[in-house]
Amino acid sequence: MKTYFDEIAEGYEELHREEQMKKLNIIKENLIVRPGDRMLDVGCGPGFAKEVFDCNVTGLDPSEELLKKCSFKTVRCEAEDIPFPDSYFDVVISVTSIHNFDDYRKGIREMKRVGKSRFVFSILKSSKKFDKIKVFIEKNFIVKKAINGSQDFIMIC
Repeated sequence: MKTYFDEIAEGYEELHREEQMKKLNIIKENLIVRPGDRMLDVGCGPGFAKEVFDCNVTGLDPSEELLKKCSFKTVRCEAEDIPFPDSYFDVVISVTSIHNFDDYRKGIREMKRVGKSRFVFSILKSSKKFDKIKVFIEKNFIVKKAINGSQDFIMIC
């Protein structure tokens, strides 16, 4: 089944690269990521995280067309059903994608399940679900730092 993001995959980088790279660089400045770390990028799109982080990145996205642009290991799936064992990843990030989940609570619980101790959530401030997502993350994680960006609210946990 084609997704909205499959349909816009060709122009995705032109539309979103600059803003996504800004967020990823803010995350890099505020999170310790080591070369040997396993990172899961939930909603990875075309794989911008690998350009910023020097570690073992695995990308997860429901858009087959965006995943074709990635230069690293990817899995086509929904965040609500992540096919990895518990505590598999050292770092789990999700940049501007949670508001697109069918069930953000289940997706966030899945990210917590597959991660160990370092998590980053970048939430689109203009989303109608913003407040609910933010509160849910605050109830389920220890937020070490919150960064109020131009379009997103970034939570380092």
